[in-house]
Amino acid sequence: MPDKQKQKLQPGRVWREARQIIWRYRRRVALGLVVMTIGRVVGMAIPASSKFLIDDVVGGGRADLLLPLALGVALAALLQGGSSFALSQILGVTAQRAITEMRKTVQAHVARLPVNYFDSTKSGVLISRIMTDAEGIRNLVGTGLVQLTGGLLTAALSLVLLLYLNWSLTLYTVAVLILFGGAMAFAFRRLRPLFRERGKINADVTGRLGESLSGVRIVKAYTSERKENLVFARGAHQLLRNVAQAVTGVSAITAFSSVITGAIGTMMIMIGGRAVLAGEMTLGDLIMYVLVTGWMINPLVQMASIGTQITEAFAGLDRIREIRAMVTEADGDVDRSPMSATDGHIAFEDVWFAYDEDTPVLQGVSLDAPPGSTTALVGSSGSGKSTLVSLVLSFNAPDSGRVLVDGRDLAGVRLADYRRQVGVVLQDNFLFDDTVEYNIRYGRTRATRDDVIRAAKLAHCHEFVTAFPDGYDTIIGERGVKVSGGQRQRLAIARAILADPRILILDEATSSLDSESEAQIQEGLRTLRAGRTTFVIAHRLSTIRSADQILVIEEGRVVERGTHADLMKLDGRYRELHDRQYRIEMNRFVNPGEELGPVSAAQDP
Repeated sequence: MPDKQKQKLQPGRVWREARQIIWRYRRRVALGLVVMTIGRVVGMAIPASSKFLIDDVVGGGRADLLLPLALGVALAALLQGGSSFALSQILGVTAQRAITEMRKTVQAHVARLPVNYFDSTKSGVLISRIMTDAEGIRNLVGTGLVQLTGGLLTAALSLVLLLYLNWSLTLYTVAVLILFGGAMAFAFRRLRPLFRERGKINADVTGRLGESLSGVRIVKAYTSERKENLVFARGAHQLLRNVAQAVTGVSAITAFSSVITGAIGTMMIMIGGRAVLAGEMTLGDLIMYVLVTGWMINPLVQMASIGTQITEAFAGLDRIREIRAMVTEADGDVDRSPMSATDGHIAFEDVWFAYDEDTPVLQGVSLDAPPGSTTALVGSSGSGKSTLVSLVLSFNAPDSGRVLVDGRDLAGVRLADYRRQVGVVLQDNFLFDDTVEYNIRYGRTRATRDDVIRAAKLAHCHEFVTAFPDGYDTIIGERGVKVSGGQRQRLAIARAILADPRILILDEATSSLDSESEAQIQEGLRTLRAGRTTFVIAHRLSTIRSADQILVIEEGRVVERGTHADLMKLDGRYRELHDRQYRIEMNRFVNPGEELGPVSAAQDP
């Protein structure tokens, strides 16, 4: 699941990121430090009062000091409790605000990454980066870092007081604590890679789980529940092993801290007891020494847990840094020229493209699509039709050659300006888990309800939409699961119609429609194509007879081009595809229940 070549955490870079986050919320963090300092200082009054209680009140018979001493301790307790509550309110809200801002920033950055990044990265991995990794920030601008500082402050104040009470005993105590600090530093170095790896494993497991849930119909259709169970179980156990190792490390730190506490207690009994017997310390001094030592050790032990949390936060920040270091499409737009309205003249000049360096998908493709023309792309599966369309959409860039828009190289035009003038109906139509109206107006959010209805009528959606109980307010479910494939297709066409693009991409736009629905939609598509430069990938060759030009693509090359009539006269590859499909359609008409043979099923013109 995780990458085989594990990347190491880069503390320098991550610490710079952490400093920037802390500086952004410096006022709140500073206020939290002030409140924390007040709480820690007044908290010292409780162990310090033990000396006066034992030596002066009990030993000296000063009953008059009892009430002031009790009132002082009570006031200190109230101040400490109030500061603790204020600290959680000040820094708790700040931490949540920082997490929210980080999630927004990372999501916005991810959304601007090139399409090819999403082709190679699971959505669950990205969700984990956006939602889970940002959680660690709470330990930087929340109570974690302040508590760590508070622990150091408490230890420093306690150390001064302990040196005053018995400097020799304190030196032994400090030596033991230095040993404890060294052990914690070693433990953190071992734990840090585990926390980083945990994020990767969790992201991979989440990604695969999301895939299996999204494809639950395929899973059930092939009775593959057991297979998915095993895949998830392997990932879950890998995560368990990682967590178990981390828990073992944290438990070792906790156990070692208990040993350190016992060692310090033993020294206090031996050295402190002898000091009292020798008259070098009073009984009140010893009791106070014990309480102050506990007051110092407790936050130091807590610092081990806080340090683990901050280490985990650093690991999450490092993973976020990797994402944010990637170049986005917006970064490339900075040096590009703006584009206003386009005429929609698209041309390819000797375009080569490959996903893998040694396997070209397009080889020297040249074409010219004048404004308002319709260009149809036909050919076998894997011939490069969809790749050519992805270049028109600028989802990918040519390895060599040029894609021109109105005579301008698309590589020099701002993608955001260009894509605002492009509409698509892809083969895999994606609809959001929202209303029918929301999905239709997705490409033009300011459209009115009348605009939506007009587009729906043109795409022949209005009839089935108004049949729903809630009409255009009907929630259609995740990926549009509550409507049929043909209905999803028509909703996608309505979305493209409403967007009113200058350049239109129809990738198998009628592949999910029956013959009756297709006949209805073709009239709407003819109206939609009028005045727009259109690229059509057609499964049924009968739907592209009116195209201005038809390109036959095989193995990444344009082997034939011309109108339907021209290509039929040529008696080449197009005629072969056309006649084969005609025989298939006739076979379906004559024998509607008969399954396709292996030859026809393998073809995908």
